[in-house]
Parts: sequence; structure tokens; C-alpha cells
Amino acid sequence: MNPMVVNAFPVGIVHVINSGNVESEGDLRMEPSMGLEFNSSDEARDFYGLYAMRVGFKIRTGQLYRSRRDGSVSSRRFVCSKEGFQLNSRTGCPAFIRVQRRDSGKWVIDQIQKDHNHELGLEGENNSPVLQQKPPVAPKSLVEVLRRPKVKLLGQIENGGSSPSGIINFKRQKRGGDGRQPLPEPYTGLEFNTANEAYEYYQSYAESVGFRVRIGQLFRSKNDGSITSRRFVCSKEGFQHPSRVGCGAFMRIKKKDLGSWMVDRLNKDHNHDLGEQTVYVNKFSTASKKFIEEETNGMVSMDLGEMNTGKLIKRSRESKIGTEWYPVLLEYFQTRQAEDTGFFYSVEVDNGSCRSVFWADGRSRYSCSQFGDVVILDTSYRKSNYVVPFATFVGVNHHKQLVLLGSALIANESKECFTWLFQTWFKAMSCCRPKSIIADQDMAIQQAITEVFPGAHHRFSSWQIRAKERENLRSMPIEFRYEYEKCIYESQTTVEFNTTWNSLVSKYNLKGNAWLQQMYDKRESWVPLYLRGKFFAGIPIGETVESFFGTQVNGQTPLREFIPRYEQGLEQCREDERKEDFNSFNLQSFSQTKEAIEEQCRRLYTFTIFKIFQDELLQSYSYIGIKTYEEGTICRYLVRRSGNENDKHAVTFSAVNLSVNCSCQMFEFEGVLCRHVLKVFKLLNIRELPSQYILPRWLRNAEYRILCGAESRVSSQELKAFMIWSLRETACKYVECGTTSVEKYKLAYEIMREGGKRLY
Repeated sequence: MNPMVVNAFPVGIVHVINSGNVESEGDLRMEPSMGLEFNSSDEARDFYGLYAMRVGFKIRTGQLYRSRRDGSVSSRRFVCSKEGFQLNSRTGCPAFIRVQRRDSGKWVIDQIQKDHNHELGLEGENNSPVLQQKPPVAPKSLVEVLRRPKVKLLGQIENGGSSPSGIINFKRQKRGGDGRQPLPEPYTGLEFNTANEAYEYYQSYAESVGFRVRIGQLFRSKNDGSITSRRFVCSKEGFQHPSRVGCGAFMRIKKKDLGSWMVDRLNKDHNHDLGEQTVYVNKFSTASKKFIEEETNGMVSMDLGEMNTGKLIKRSRESKIGTEWYPVLLEYFQTRQAEDTGFFYSVEVDNGSCRSVFWADGRSRYSCSQFGDVVILDTSYRKSNYVVPFATFVGVNHHKQLVLLGSALIANESKECFTWLFQTWFKAMSCCRPKSIIADQDMAIQQAITEVFPGAHHRFSSWQIRAKERENLRSMPIEFRYEYEKCIYESQTTVEFNTTWNSLVSKYNLKGNAWLQQMYDKRESWVPLYLRGKFFAGIPIGETVESFFGTQVNGQTPLREFIPRYEQGLEQCREDERKEDFNSFNLQSFSQTKEAIEEQCRRLYTFTIFKIFQDELLQSYSYIGIKTYEEGTICRYLVRRSGNENDKHAVTFSAVNLSVNCSCQMFEFEGVLCRHVLKVFKLLNIRELPSQYILPRWLRNAEYRILCGAESRVSSQELKAFMIWSLRETACKYVECGTTSVEKYKLAYEIMREGGKRLY
């Protein structure tokens, strides 16, 4: 029996050749069998895909095997889309075919399993491919597929004429709908009019095959700084994130002299399973926004966006939240609101459609009245592919634990969306304004913060800064990266930083580097030197803040598990907070110096904050203080570590109101006095900390800080909000304890009734 060779067209048309004769259309209904040969693994995949559509299932590209000799792909599997259990929709289906490459270069089916463990779709129901009429071809032993003329044909079908020089004009191709033309596969030599078109083409190809695209490395001209080539890579390229597996698939384009772009390097092999083959949907992704920013030197606002005939238009108000989430969440909100009178939720509505969602329970709103001076907007769901765009507002309590200040599902990443989110949070938190906000660098977030919280200091998320540095600095010399790090982290004054930065840019001829210029313009939002003077509750600079829920709830959490895991994670964090509260009120820290200033702070601070202060106090014994200036009531001291001339700081003290400041700016950043100031206090025989240097937010009784004189330092609106939440939280505790038994109910009721008599 002669082997049957199948030559599968990438556009979805299969012709079966047997002994050099083209068979009738009925042979398209052939089934896969052992020994069936193909010219390439791609043709085998297309053949199996057509068979799957006819039978009623979808396929994914499965595992591949490489040759130990030269690393080339020697065999690969194509599996049913329901193979495995990684997603809820998968059932561990065993159906697959495996093709192996022979020495002749042909690919042969050597393993096959046709049985499925799930129901299949009806034959012919939206599964059969549309067969295109092909022009007559000369008889050959194999039907050749010339890829370049096929690229021209796309332009002819769409516009009645050919594209010049065989260049793909991606803007003119139909996407979606029944009449869309399938995309040709990428190949070396493929040309595009613009880099944008190349990116959109590769993105649509990726979605049809089953992977996602990131924008990789770019190269610029040494003459004028313009982009000369760039890479588009599989989203699983590299190892910077746990979801990445070092995939080598990529497409690189190079700019030609006449202005068009050509694919000059290409790798289509992936080292991981590919997703279901899907119809291309024109989404304006984060990568697209980033690509347009680079192409336009960052001048395009992030809320503009969709590419349409090569122009920027106002992006559609699409939502990234599945419609099935809204009824489940609304039912949950209503249940919680019946249990908790302080529960707040809000849904953004646009033209009758639900969009972003925000919610916060009474405890979160109360925590904000205590610890809402520093807020973290955690949108780390964007680090990888996500099921739901789940974000959290997080604060830092008096034990330096993360506390939840609100949760949200974000419809999209436009300025309007973030503005609504910040305004809703502000309203829910009784108009408490944060001093500082840690959030991502995106232009939409920057603009929304400026609009809703004018005066708040926006610090960029460390994970995003690190990611951008890895991407933009990996092509730089090692010497540059070393000097860059030194400039960022070792500069002591703004003059020193500016001088070092400008010298570095000039030395390596990088004045035209758009990313470096953008980062320099925004230096006050990420360079440690500029952040030290702002209050961030001691959240370390350059370190990524852990997610409040950890891995328990994130952007990959499926709907059916979301609420139970959310409730469980929240209760666990609050139980940890209650334990710290109990320890701070019922246990005592050990004194190590017996000084009055240590005893004062031991009584007032929580365990965690006292340990920080105690360490600074002990370290102060290793420093020497020298008065360098005195005029009237103002003195200046040089405080340096004994035996280390480089570790020195200037401390200025005013005797009028016992005010002091240090060049290290630890108090401004963390709210705890540093070792240098404590050394000067010892020289001046100041035995207790002045009240202005004991922040109420760090006290054991931070919940009742109004009793500690905080009312003199807040606005009347903030004071009223704090009193409301303080009394509400206290009342909730009475209710919680008083309902455990009839006896406790009577006691709680009597206490509240007697207290009420004193109020009226």
C-alpha cells in the first residue's frame, strides 16, 4: 500500500494526493490514521484541525520533543482542547495525534487516540471550513503552496487589486465575521508597510494559533536614534515571571531603506502547550498601548488607542469583566450589606451596561480612617494572563501589616475608568485623602491620581520599574548598567543625581533614548533620593509589596472559587491583625538601655514599631555628634559612625519648639526618629520625645487616637469621619460579643443603655 501524502494549506484548505492525482472533495472527510504523511508539522496540525472541526471538537498544540543531536523538533503532539486539567473547562480528554519527522523530512503520524471523554459537537454545525475555489494548477506530484503570491491574494480579495511588491497591508484585511480571510503564516522575507502592521499581524497570527505576544527588544540607529529593528516575542519568553518558561518563539522585523519593514528572523517553535485556536478579536492590549507610546515617543495618551486604518481613534469602552461575574457579585454584596451596615459597593454603568465594580466592608472603611494616609493600588493581575482584572486598595497598619482598604474589578485601563475608581474609593472612605499613593506608572493612572488626589505623591510600583529596566537596559553594556544602578541608589543630593545622570547619558551617547528621558522626567516618582522626603509608612523603596491576598485570590481565580477564597483570605489576615492587637495590649517588650526615652516609647508604640525605634536607639551609641554651627536657637550637628567617615549625616535642631530634622529623612519617610537625631537628643539631654515626633498611627491604641490629641492635626471632615467609624467599629464589637449568649446580651445591652443615658 503506497503511503498517502497530505499537503495541507495553511489557509484551511486540504487537498489529498494519491499517486499524483488530486482526489475529489469527498476525500476531505478522511480520518487521521497511522502512517499518514505530511510535508510539515504545520500541515499535520491544519489537517487535524479540519478533522476536529468536522467531528465537533477543538485542538491545541501539545508537547514537542527535540533532537539531542542538534536541538531541532523531532516530534510533536496535537491534542483535544479539553486535554489536561489546568482550566475548569478541561476534562483530561486523551484524544490526540503525534507526528514524527522522518529522515526524508516528511512528518508521519506514529501515535493516535481518537476516543474522547466528553460530548462532541454536531457534525457540520459551524465546524466545517469554507472551501475556497483555487485556480487550476499544473499536474505535479505534490501541490505546491507559494506563500508570497498568497499574501498578494489577500489584498486582491479585499480590494480587487494586488498589494505593491507583495507587501501585506494589514489594515485592509478583514478581521472577524463569517467572511474574514485567514492569515498566512509568518516567514522570512514577509514585508509590511509599517511596524504597527507587523505587530498587529503577528498578534492576530498568535491568537489564531493559541499564544500571546509581548513586545521585545528594539534597536535604534546610532546616527539619528530612530528604530531600525524590533522583536515580537511569545508572552512566555524569558524567566522574569513564574508563568514564563523561556519560550524561544519570536518574529523580528527590520526597517528597509524605502521605509517598509521586513521579517528577517523568525522562530515558530514553542516549548509549551498552545491554547485553543480562536478567531482573532481586535483588542487594544497593554502591549499595543506600549508599542504606540514607543512609536510616538510617549506622546499618545493611554486612553486613546485602537488602531483603525493606521490612525488613533478614541477607544471603545469595552469591559474586561465577564458578564457572568456581575450577578454573582451583586448577590454577594446584598448579602454582606444585610450583615454589615457599613458595607459599601458601587457599580459603574455606561449606556446601560455594567462596567467597573468597587466594594469595601465596614472594617476596611474604618481601617482607612486610621491608616489611609498611605495607599497602595495593587493591579499586579496585569503581570500575566488573567481571568478577571481584580485589584485591591491596601494600607499599612500600626503593626506594619497590610490592611485591606477596598477591592475592585477594573473594566479597562483607561483614564476614565481609573478616575471613576479613585472617586468612588474617595467617597466610600468619607473623603479621606491619602498623602501618598503607590501605583503603576501608566499614563491613565497618573492622570487619574492628579485629577482626584491633587497634592498626593504618586510613587511608581517597583515591579513595573524593574520590568521596564530589564526590557530597556538588557541591550546596554554591563558598564552602563553598573553606573546606572550607582547613580540611582547612591546619589545623596539632587545636584549629585542630576550631574551623574547627565554625565552617564552623554558618556554612552544616549541623549536620544526616549525611555531614559521619560524616566528622568518622572524621577520624583521612583528615584529613592526623591522619595525619602515623602511619608510612605516605611514601605521599602525598590522592593515589591506583597499582594494582600497572596496567591489565594488573584487575577487567575475562577468565578466559582472567587468569593469563598476572598472571604477566607480576608478573615485570615484580620485574625493575624487581632493577634498583634492582643499581644501589644497584653505583653510588654524588654528595655535594653533603661533610658527614659526608651521607656516612653515602650509604653506607647506597638511591638513592631518599638523594635524599630529600639534598634535606632541602640545604634545611636555607635555614633559621634559634633556641633558645627550655632546661631540663636538653631544648632547644626554632624553625626557620623565611629570608625566610618562615609556614614555621616547633618542634624539641625531648633530649641524654640524642639523641632529637628536629619538629612537621612527617616522620620519623614517612616514616621520614626532615626539614630542620628537620637544621638543629638542625648547630647542635649532631651529625655523624652517631643509629641510631634510620636505619630498616632504607630500607637498601640491607634484605633482611639482621637484621645491622643489627633483632633488638633486633622480637618473637621476627617475628624467626623474618624469618629463615625471608631464608634461604629466599637458598636460592632459589642454586637459580636453580646450575641454569643443570653447572659452576654443582657450585659452588653445594659452597658450600652447606661452609656446612652450619659450622652442624652
